[in-house]
Amino acid sequence: MQILSLIVSSPDGRALVGQLADRLLLRQPTVSHHVRVMVDEGVLDRHKEGRVVWYSVRPDRLPQVLDLLHGAAPAGNDESVLDRIADDLALRFEGVFSPETVSRYVRESYELLASEAGITKYLPSLTGRFAAERLRALARAERDEDAGVPEVLFVCVQNAGRSQIASAILRFLAGDGVEVRTAGSAPAADVNPTIVRVLDEIGVPLAGEFPKPLTDEVVRASDYVITMGCGDACPVYPGKTYLDWDLPDPVGKGIDEVRLIRDDISIRVRALLAEMGFPSRVNAR
Repeated sequence: MQILSLIVSSPDGRALVGQLADRLLLRQPTVSHHVRVMVDEGVLDRHKEGRVVWYSVRPDRLPQVLDLLHGAAPAGNDESVLDRIADDLALRFEGVFSPETVSRYVRESYELLASEAGITKYLPSLTGRFAAERLRALARAERDEDAGVPEVLFVCVQNAGRSQIASAILRFLAGDGVEVRTAGSAPAADVNPTIVRVLDEIGVPLAGEFPKPLTDEVVRASDYVITMGCGDACPVYPGKTYLDWDLPDPVGKGIDEVRLIRDDISIRVRALLAEMGFPSRVNAR
């Protein structure tokens, strides 16, 4: 998907494997493999100019590729997709919320991701996940549904850098011992690829996370609310621990600077785990 997106968005609609590898922070053999598969499947055309090989989307496949990249459902089908998501989540939350409440959260989540975060890729599936996360948080906040573990919310501006690093490291260290959520005061459409890279360097997966807007119920459900440069975006509720981590924004920073931010966050996350009473071994680097 990322390869196709870069090819389609290039000025002349074509790209070299080396260019793609540099943009995606991947090795050229990895990109070459995926490009070759798409050529074999008739998605990409291969054009050789001297010793240089260019790749472009086949004209007859371009409409399909654009729909795929934009997460577009067939015309007029958005409502039926949202209805299906709502029906499935109504079963999951049966006895907790009415079908009408679930449907309202599904549609509101769809609008928030599309308008505030500008998400287009995988919008239906991300809507389902976002709505489910919000409903779980709402259940705990309004019905005193105790998850039995501390709940931590990380908030930064775009939810594409600092908060994603912190949440990934905390999940990796604590496993199921902590419920972790993230949000952004002005969320981006995608996680910064440099963030994925610096996490991979220390063996920590991002685990399919994506930027999402800050909503009231996730704050109410949290025991710890940790902000990173988003000002007064978070509402304040009694009985919660609010922390503000003064960290530089990774946006526009070089890889070495982002590594320093990652390491600073790692130290803070370990200190947070110690404060929550986790074994001291989590403080070992």
